[in-house]
Formats: sequence, C-alpha cells, structure tokens
Amino acid sequence: MRVAAAQAHPIWGDKGATTKKVIDWIGAAADADVQLVAFGETFLSGYPFWLSITDGARFNDPRQKAAYAFYLDAAVELQGPELAEIAEAARDHKVATYLGIAERGNGPARGTVFCTLVAIDPAAGLVVTHRKLMPTYEERLVWGIGDGAGLEARTLANRWRVGGLLCWENWMPQARHALYADGEDLHVALWPGGTENTRDITRFIALEGRTFVLSAGALLGPQDIPTAFPLSDDLPSFEYDGGSAIAAPDGSWLAEPVSGEERLVMADLDLSMVARERQNFDPTGHYARPDVFQVTVDRRPRSAAAFLD
Repeated sequence: MRVAAAQAHPIWGDKGATTKKVIDWIGAAADADVQLVAFGETFLSGYPFWLSITDGARFNDPRQKAAYAFYLDAAVELQGPELAEIAEAARDHKVATYLGIAERGNGPARGTVFCTLVAIDPAAGLVVTHRKLMPTYEERLVWGIGDGAGLEARTLANRWRVGGLLCWENWMPQARHALYADGEDLHVALWPGGTENTRDITRFIALEGRTFVLSAGALLGPQDIPTAFPLSDDLPSFEYDGGSAIAAPDGSWLAEPVSGEERLVMADLDLSMVARERQNFDPTGHYARPDVFQVTVDRRPRSAAAFLD
C-alpha cells in the first residue's frame, strides 16, 4: 500500500478554502497512486498557534475572547458540508483519508472546540471520529477534553488495520496499547507541524508496536494568518515546519522527517514486514502478560446530557 502525508499550509481560519485545499491534495495523492493520505492535527481549519505567544491565559481578556470566538466560528461540525465534500472526494478518488479537524461540538457542546481525528473510508465514508483525550498544556485553553470513542483500528484496502492518534496522545502508553490491541498494522500520527515532535516518536512507536508509522504535520507561519483574526496585528515570528515522516516496523526510516517543504511525503508499505517483526515481539500478543496487567478501554462517547423524550 502506498501512503502519504500531505504536508501543506492550511488556509488558516477559513474552513471553506481549507476544505478545497484538502480536496486538491486528495486528488494529488490519487494521481501519485496513493491509497491513504493523512493531514496534520486540526489542519481544517487551523491549529491554535496564538496561545503561547500572545498571553493566551490572561483571564477575561477581551482580545483573547475575540480570538476564541473567531476560532469557534471557523471550526467544522461532523455533519457539516465540509466533511461531506471531503468524503465525496475520497470516494471519487478512492483514497482513504485521515484528517485532523477543529471540531465544533453540537448540542450540549455547541460552544466548545475539540481537536478531532476523522478517518474516511473511500467506500464507507466517515468511519472513525476521535476527540483528543487530553489537550496538551496551553491547548486546554481552547480545546475540550475528548473521550475513548474512536480508539480503534479499521480495516482498509481489504486487509490493513489502521489506527490513529493526535499529537501528544502518541506519548500516552494506554492509548497506543488500545490501538495495538485492536490489531493495528499502520499507525497514523497527526501533528500540528514540527520535526522536534516527529523525529523520535515516529520510530519509537514503530519499534514498540511493530507497526508502520505515518506521521503527518502541517506548515504554518505569520504569513498564513488572515488580518480578520483579532490578534493578527500583534504576532511575533513563529514557524511550524512540518516534520512529516514514515517509519517501518523495524524502526528504519522509509521517509525521514521533511522540514519546511510543501509536498506529499510518500512510501510504499509491505504488510508482510509487520509479521516478520512480530516474530520476536508482539506487545499485545505473545509478549503481553494479561495475568499481570488488565487493560479496559471505554470507547463510549460522552455527553453532558442525555435527553429521554
């Protein structure tokens, strides 16, 4: 199976324009005979870059409130037109798509943004939705806490078991364990964009899980931020440089981290390599100790209210 990370600049804060860019990259992936393409964390429609560089924790600050309102309005809903268009493109091009979105909650969570991974099967459409279990550090100022829904591997291309996690979730042993135990052959790790994040963890997960690992990061800088964003006139220099990479189950690089370049980062994967590497280590199989360690994964979605009409 040929896989790729679509390392690109989002049209930050513009869900319509970024949706079009996602669709264009799905088409480019199809032209390159890619069967699965991944985009970075909250690629649609943008990572909350401003928190650590504009005093984002200042309580009741009117400019920070305005920034959040802008970000909330730019977030997409799971049943909205943006994901429907992307699912249609994935179907038309026959390319499985793993995409990070800034998701606006519905119903009880209408005022909350979640960092969410969606997996789109070309034939079945949206098959996995997973909200990040624990936003990292300052991200908690703008993202809600997720749940165990979507901690699963799905069968793609008739035989590949594929799962995914978001950014520092990839450092959570229990989350990785849940995907390994669900039969994962390919692990998709979505990142906001940074070689400092992907250079070590990509190979580590590959070696620990004896899986292929596709790390997808985005590119972002001050030039990508629209003047309509309330803090756009007060931004220091910053850079998210991508870092997309692909590792094999033996920890070797198939594509080393790519920095600062907008491109498809691709590799061809041989499923038989997973079986070969598990000859001496299968973390949730013959190397597990269920008599010592018991693991329960609650994959039920959570909500603030249940309406019994």
